[in-house]
Amino acid sequence: MPDFVDEAVLHIKAGDGGHGCASVHREKFVPLGGPDGGNGGDGGDVVLEVDRNTATLLEYKRRPHRRARNGAPGQGGHRSGGEGADTVLPVPDGTVVLDSAGEVIADLVRPGTRLVIARGGNGGLGNAALASPKRKAPGFALKGELGEAVDVRLEIKAIADVGLVGFPSAGKSSLIAALSAARPKIADYPFTTLIPNLGVVEAGATQFVVADVPGLIPGASEGRGLGLAFLRHVERCSTLVHVLDCATFEPGRDPVSDLDAIEAELAAYGEAAGVDLSDRPRLVVLNKIDVPDGRELTEMVAPMLHERGLQVFEVSAATREGLSELSFAMAELVEAGRAARPEPEPSRIVLRPREIGEAPFEVVPLGGNTFRVRGGKPARWVRQTDFSNEEAVGYLADRLNRLGIEAALAEAGADEGAEVYIGDEEDSVVFDWDPTVDTETTPIGPRGTDSRLG
Repeated sequence: MPDFVDEAVLHIKAGDGGHGCASVHREKFVPLGGPDGGNGGDGGDVVLEVDRNTATLLEYKRRPHRRARNGAPGQGGHRSGGEGADTVLPVPDGTVVLDSAGEVIADLVRPGTRLVIARGGNGGLGNAALASPKRKAPGFALKGELGEAVDVRLEIKAIADVGLVGFPSAGKSSLIAALSAARPKIADYPFTTLIPNLGVVEAGATQFVVADVPGLIPGASEGRGLGLAFLRHVERCSTLVHVLDCATFEPGRDPVSDLDAIEAELAAYGEAAGVDLSDRPRLVVLNKIDVPDGRELTEMVAPMLHERGLQVFEVSAATREGLSELSFAMAELVEAGRAARPEPEPSRIVLRPREIGEAPFEVVPLGGNTFRVRGGKPARWVRQTDFSNEEAVGYLADRLNRLGIEAALAEAGADEGAEVYIGDEEDSVVFDWDPTVDTETTPIGPRGTDSRLG
């Protein structure tokens, strides 16, 4: 498997909250010790963090399932459970996070940027926290909430100042090796470069990053060859440099037609991705002038490119001829781009808040005397309830009534004995609704029981 991976799917599970504890203080010669059950600990979060020392998603390709630690359950003596440890996943600078539907969740740039991608569940309350003047010694506790489970796709868009684009074997890898300390794989066959190579170039007092974008051929924007996998790496480059092969022996190819073909692919990709690449400044490099035929072709082509208003450089990565002029020209454009955008681009995190005034629940008739209650609060309260404990079930009924569900069911036309589903279709709890049950007063009876449910 290659060392560089720029796409990965992650299956993430945050930690579950620990259950609360139902306990009564017992001590010799101390009657009526009262409830002393502690709360459960919160589950750990799963966090994505931009790390300057991480350059690939290879580790997530190998191990796509990641989860955080669960919270510990509460204990007697008012001892709360420990919180689950967060799981921090380092990602490269320039990582885009997408949900399972392909919608962008976040665009993470700059080292240290963090995104909580899955939140841990809250710990359940112990019976000490549930005690009230009406319910002085609860015989139950709440269960911990489940942590979030999400599937996300990570994509890297390399952050570089200058992007080298051109046909395979045009000499991009040789050029980046000659300009910087990068040592990419170089050979005389197409698609030698299978990953975007990055190199740091210094020209006077300016230091900038150059990326070799591999695999661009006609049809790359439609998925042909390797281009579609790497075209997105040009999105963050402020300057594009066309590297044209002046010594190719392939029939039907010449520097001008190569330039037009790559420009067509950049335009097609930009239109499909919603990115305008036409405003990026361009430089043109006529490469391999150390070859006699290459120098002769360069002298013929250069005037044609000048007529288009392009800045042209005749270079040889092998002999380093013309590289100094090229590096200073790239530095000038990089400095101009930085001056136009003085502040680093902040991370973009997409927030989707609830609509103002959104109801906490809704009652949906399912036909006959059957109804479904949807809503975050009712579903969460159901998941927190221990249905083996009558008192806990009665407490849930009281909470649902205070939220207004009893009145909403009556308004929707529910009759006694109605089947009421609470929760999502795949995870529902079914209740037989009895409007005669008194949910206004707290029943008195042995702990863990509820006389109304007899």
